[in-house]
Amino acid sequence: MAQTRREVLGWMAAATLANAQTKEGLKYVRFRRGGAVSYGILDGDTVRAVRGELFGTHEETGERYPLSAVKLLYPCEPPKVLAVGLNYRSHLAGRPAPSRPEIFYKPVTALQHPGDPILIPRDARNVHYEGELVVVIGRRVKNASLEEARAAIFGYTCGNDVSERDWQNGPDKDLQWWRAKGADTFAPLGPAILRASDAGKRLLRTRLNGEVVQEQYVTDLIFGPPEIVSWVSRYVTLLPGDVIYTGTPGTTGPMKPGDVVEVEIEGIGILHNPVAAAS
Repeated sequence: MAQTRREVLGWMAAATLANAQTKEGLKYVRFRRGGAVSYGILDGDTVRAVRGELFGTHEETGERYPLSAVKLLYPCEPPKVLAVGLNYRSHLAGRPAPSRPEIFYKPVTALQHPGDPILIPRDARNVHYEGELVVVIGRRVKNASLEEARAAIFGYTCGNDVSERDWQNGPDKDLQWWRAKGADTFAPLGPAILRASDAGKRLLRTRLNGEVVQEQYVTDLIFGPPEIVSWVSRYVTLLPGDVIYTGTPGTTGPMKPGDVVEVEIEGIGILHNPVAAAS
């Protein structure tokens, strides 16, 4: 008996869902080998190359490379970078909790690759680390419900919302946070995107020169990823590859040239960046 159109569409939707579910738990990276940039799946110390669209149809090529033989890049190329402020109670320092996600932008030129340096501008005096869980958007989303927002999340990665506190709130503050949080290299991202619709209960740790300076479960966020995505999508259309830094826990502290900062989230990876003076 011939299938009805509804039955065919239902089968296609089920197949798409099953395909998405089989990819849950994979770690996607963007890497350079020689002069070519590709996407791949991180499998231990091996990168399995893929062809196609990261946020669409893609498949493995069969090529495999040792992780040591490639250069990891920030794991996607975001059309835009957003971030949330004051999103852990441990970071409020006596301030009232916000009634909605407080959003700001970081320019895409602030992105920095895993392993590459955070560059301190010559006139900066008080640059802080901010380890964060980062949401990666997988589909176009506008006016999303919580469920639609959750479905639009491709996965999660690690980020460092580097901030110059004197330019942000101090005596030399600007009207906007354009340089305090948007200077070149002030948005390290990576090393991999964990394919997951839910971030789960994962411990976030930031280390400065090997010492743990921030530690909290990402489930302690005041506004979780679906709430953030839904809120933003009311006003700004989110596109595949957009990233949202979700906020930093606890207290932050200054970094200086010669330091090394690491942001680790369980099951996702370690974002490692040295700190250097800008030329």
